[in-house]
Amino acid sequence: MPELPEVETTRRGVTPHVAGHIVADLRVYDRRLRWPVPSNLRDRIVGRVVERVDRRSKYLLFRLGADTLLVHLGMTGSLRVHTTAPPPRRAHDHVDFVFDNGVTLRYHDPRRFGAILLVDGDGEAHPLLRSLGPEPFDPAFDADYLWRRTRGRRAAIKLALMDNRIVVGVGNIYANEALFRAGIRPTLAAGRLSRARLARLVDVTRDVLREAIAKGGSTLRDYVDAGGTPGYFQLEYFAYGRAGTPCRVCGTRLKLTRQGQRATHYCPRCQR
Repeated sequence: MPELPEVETTRRGVTPHVAGHIVADLRVYDRRLRWPVPSNLRDRIVGRVVERVDRRSKYLLFRLGADTLLVHLGMTGSLRVHTTAPPPRRAHDHVDFVFDNGVTLRYHDPRRFGAILLVDGDGEAHPLLRSLGPEPFDPAFDADYLWRRTRGRRAAIKLALMDNRIVVGVGNIYANEALFRAGIRPTLAAGRLSRARLARLVDVTRDVLREAIAKGGSTLRDYVDAGGTPGYFQLEYFAYGRAGTPCRVCGTRLKLTRQGQRATHYCPRCQR
């Protein structure tokens, strides 16, 4: 599933081609996504200007004046920029957004878990966004905040870090990596960690996400950015996907467990 770095990489790739441009046409080939593409979407967005493209958690937000086009990539979705006429439609191509500068933005999603919805205003009141916690790069996400939100919690720190009500966008891959770099065992109860250890975790979480964005995210299966280029942060993994291999720091074999039905990879020596 595309996580925050992949979505942010897509946002940065799309923005120069569509910001400030008019939606000239919309071609819907297959409305079947997590929620059906609205039947009146073409009537509502053609002729409108994309003022900018924002990101909230793993959602892309195309600002259209009083409305916002909300796009989620689901598990296998991608937005590809075509600066000339795109190739013929393939299976699993769902929507083409055509702009006045000749650019076509094509949404492709084999498993159809993504979403394309038009929401009122900035979307913050929409059910998909209104309960989200702060962004990991927001100053509000600091050690004091994380300490307050985790007091009394028996849930493991990895599950707390992946809870979008606490902080958004830290998916499974990057939670594994951040906890390794912070030296924190993923299974520890969040409420037992000191403020000092949480401060370290906040810092390395930001570092991991910044590095992943700089490397175009991670491509484990089929993710590509807006230009069709795979990410390569997976070459830098210390923990994720490396169970049974020697730790890159101490040489101990990494272990695998499952938390919340997600794979957790950790070093029993480096992470305590």
